[in-house]
Amino acid sequence: MRRPTLADVAARAEVSAKTVSNVLLGRPHVSAATRAKVQAAIAEVGYDVGHATSQAGRGLASGRTGRIAVVVPNLHQPYFAENAERLILALAERGFTSTLRIAPDRAGERDAVLGVTTADVDGVIICPHHLSDELLAGAALRRPAVALGGAPIKTLDCVLMGEYAGFVAITRHLLATGRRRLAYVWNGPAGVVPTGDRYAGFAAALEEHGVEPEPSLVANSSDWDRRASGYEAMAGLLRRSGPRFDAAVCVNDTIAVGVLKSLHAHGIRVPGDVAVTGFDDTDEGEFTVPSLSTVSPDQGEMVAAALRLLIERLDGYDGAARQVHTGMHLVLRDSSAPA
Repeated sequence: MRRPTLADVAARAEVSAKTVSNVLLGRPHVSAATRAKVQAAIAEVGYDVGHATSQAGRGLASGRTGRIAVVVPNLHQPYFAENAERLILALAERGFTSTLRIAPDRAGERDAVLGVTTADVDGVIICPHHLSDELLAGAALRRPAVALGGAPIKTLDCVLMGEYAGFVAITRHLLATGRRRLAYVWNGPAGVVPTGDRYAGFAAALEEHGVEPEPSLVANSSDWDRRASGYEAMAGLLRRSGPRFDAAVCVNDTIAVGVLKSLHAHGIRVPGDVAVTGFDDTDEGEFTVPSLSTVSPDQGEMVAAALRLLIERLDGYDGAARQVHTGMHLVLRDSSAPA
């Protein structure tokens, strides 16, 4: 039988998971009525209070705050918003409270990891855009930090998603449906050959099938966190080359949503004329028209791995930085159905 969770208590008491966590930790500023309601819900669902507070209790005994910073570049990109929610709820399950921070640029990410803007927490989990070994060179961490996604960093515990494997798999899928002229929509400047594991996986799958990547079918966007960038990238590709491709492999779901709208605006049928795929398996992909085929980087596995690495640091592990590679799986929907 499934063990009742903190989320079950929150639902029964009709309060937030954070409020339940505050009650469990005995924190002030919770009204007597709310505290009583939460305690009644705990009894009703049979929640194991001892298990939930073990981590936080050890922290309080050592003078910790019991609070973790969840840091993302922005919240308009669904991938970051959804993972922030997953992290906050998973931390609450373990008796921690959270504080959500936005780090919109290189300096912001560096300051968050090094404790400049996160001095009030016990640890940091960051979903980075810019973090790198060069950015952290010569700096000392003031508290445990884990990078969730992004590029590998030698000096920081990292959870690395299956970007290469995911793009190999989604490209193989398109090729298996008979597509041969595949456009690649990414976030780099015009005229630059795409880089990174996503493009490497795309190119490797094409090579397996004897298909050469076509530089003229690379569409460039200014910001891969904006749907409008996907729209503009596809509109620009259509102006340059016309609809002489039969698939658009997008660097993520957000770009793919913009691409879908752009193709529709230009009278191009998806998937009849052009198949479209994304990456990230964000919720909105299920509700686009047509629904979006994508790659799931197994976000639940990523979040669990990040919490494990962070808690081990909080519990005293002081060894070398570690890298955890998580999996991926295809989520095939209407946008890449055979023509």
